[in-house]
Amino acid sequence: MQQSGNEMVGFGDDLVAPGIETRPVDTAAVFELQQSGNGEEGLPPAHTKDRSLDRFGKPAVRGRTGGRKSGLVLLVSQGLVALAFYVLEASIVLFTKYVMRQTNAEAESTFSLWMGTVYLCSLVGGFLSDYLARYLISIYAQVFLTVGFGLLSASVHALLKPHGCGIIGKLCDPHAPVEVLIFYISIYLIALGNGACESVLATFAAGQFDEEDPAEKKSKTSFGWYFVITSNIGRLISVALLVYTESTGNWLPIFWISTGCVITALVFLLSLTRRYRHFKPSGSPISRIAQVIVASWRNRNVQVPSRGEGLLYRGEWEIDGTRRKTDDLKFLDQAAINISITQVEEVKCILRLLPVWFCTIWSSVVFLQMPSLFTEQGDAMDGTILHFQVPPAGMIAFDIISTSTLIIFYDKLIVPLHIKLTKTQSKTVAELQRIGTGFVIAVVTMLCAGLVEQQRLKYSDGSTKEMSSLHILWQIPQYILMGASKAMVCVAEKEFFAAQTPDGLKSLEMILSFCCSALGGYMCHTILWAVTKITASNGEPGWVPPNLNDGHADRFFFLLAALTMLNLGLFVMFAYRYISISTQMRDGIEEMEVAP
Repeated sequence: MQQSGNEMVGFGDDLVAPGIETRPVDTAAVFELQQSGNGEEGLPPAHTKDRSLDRFGKPAVRGRTGGRKSGLVLLVSQGLVALAFYVLEASIVLFTKYVMRQTNAEAESTFSLWMGTVYLCSLVGGFLSDYLARYLISIYAQVFLTVGFGLLSASVHALLKPHGCGIIGKLCDPHAPVEVLIFYISIYLIALGNGACESVLATFAAGQFDEEDPAEKKSKTSFGWYFVITSNIGRLISVALLVYTESTGNWLPIFWISTGCVITALVFLLSLTRRYRHFKPSGSPISRIAQVIVASWRNRNVQVPSRGEGLLYRGEWEIDGTRRKTDDLKFLDQAAINISITQVEEVKCILRLLPVWFCTIWSSVVFLQMPSLFTEQGDAMDGTILHFQVPPAGMIAFDIISTSTLIIFYDKLIVPLHIKLTKTQSKTVAELQRIGTGFVIAVVTMLCAGLVEQQRLKYSDGSTKEMSSLHILWQIPQYILMGASKAMVCVAEKEFFAAQTPDGLKSLEMILSFCCSALGGYMCHTILWAVTKITASNGEPGWVPPNLNDGHADRFFFLLAALTMLNLGLFVMFAYRYISISTQMRDGIEEMEVAP
């Protein structure tokens, strides 16, 4: 488009959204944009290529929106939220035990249900992000976090009676029902806020980088690592705060510090409102799956032609692009009368994932033992080092270090070991192999925890006090092994879902992951409830009684090890029979090449 006398500059059709008019731009402004934009004479400011929008709904201008500045602010916001949340996550078991006067089994059940709800709220947040702006959901989530932590901090004043209670050997007085109600309202507001924030904020932050731009794409890759590291730093700082709290019983300061952190996080989030990049909600993938299910049911009595005669999308029956029509799950083929083969095959891909996904639920059950039963076990051990008392929840630092180390040095440690053991030259380890390896480590972790518990019982003092002379540092191996298992399973699980989820249903990747964690939390609660119900009958204290010295938590650990081995067997069977998307695409291309 030529420029007129009043210096009209035209936008290309591929750079501007429909309905946006061109405006006159003076020469000085054009020159300024040449220096800060794309540097080509006569061109408007460079827009992003990933269809991101500014806060007015217009195409985002690179340099004025998003980028490292926005990413850094969101990174700080996430770090502050992680710090506040991990303080509560690591302390809730001991807080409910010594302040709320719950038994070991009740405290672990409270934690499991609460964590399951956290991940369920993550699932809800991810679902809402398909319809609402991620930025708005992030704001609402952090508001819920702020209200929740503020209410929790205020309620602790009434819960900590008499003064100095809430530490080992000194329970607080019984509480009024309204005080207990306020406590539960506050922690579930926090669950709602953190869950929604966790599922949306990371995606919103990643959207500040344009994948179509080489420089920003590189920054986005680094940003992903920084996001994980920031969360781990938040966890480490929370451990340092717990060292002070659990040794002195001063619960109030750490909760007010957490409240200050989430308020500051909200301020950071709002500070660059004008600069953020946004994307139009794309709709839920659940609707695409529902369309196929409903269409296949409605057409259940219709005879489907063998070669596609009479189908709505004629010519797509055998191969749609590189998507090959598969012969399994034939009941869904009925939907192809009304819906394209691509959409039908996408749903088939998800259904094939479900058996493997079902096995990964168990990993959450195992991982939840670390901040719950591991903490209770350490609480009944000798934590004295010189004149310093090691807090039981502080042992989680070994898990954080183990997980971070294995992730950072994965290419230098795991891959060479894999090549040596398998005698292959593959530079990568398949996701399913890594998940299976993580399950094997989880079995060893539970066995290790059970053996430590046996020794703890052996060296218990035999009194009514829940203590043993066995030192808490004997827990280090099980925390390190747990971190290694998490590093193998969690990272590979996310990569597997990302690689095996069809392009049209990509947002299901997040839904599958959070749903797995939520179900794991509720399953953990159910297993503990059943074990307590069965083992605490006929006057027996049960495996996880109020005083661990009266029970057999070692048997509970061994039971989890046995169930993990059973889950591993099922996982191996399903993984062996699983057909990946890449294999389906390759087979489809080969069929096209050999077709007469």
